[in-house]
Amino acid sequence: MSETIMSDEFPDRLSVDPNSPFYNADILARDVGIRFKGVEKTNVEEYCISEGWVRVTAGTAKDRHGNPLTIKVHGPVEPYFRDKK
Repeated sequence: MSETIMSDEFPDRLSVDPNSPFYNADILARDVGIRFKGVEKTNVEEYCISEGWVRVTAGTAKDRHGNPLTIKVHGPVEPYFRDKK
């Protein structure tokens, strides 16, 4: 019986899009929250800690493939796990 222990470290870059190479279902299952410029954001599609940016959805607009349109915004990114007590 082998148990995998999840670390509390975040990848430098994470995406919620399953088609992205930066998608990680195990980490996303732990309910990741993002603070961007000190404010909690709920519409983040992707982030990069080292480069200091997030991609947020642009309202309800969709691209030609039906994916939400995103805008890249620069600033300090702080990911955290909402499941931590």
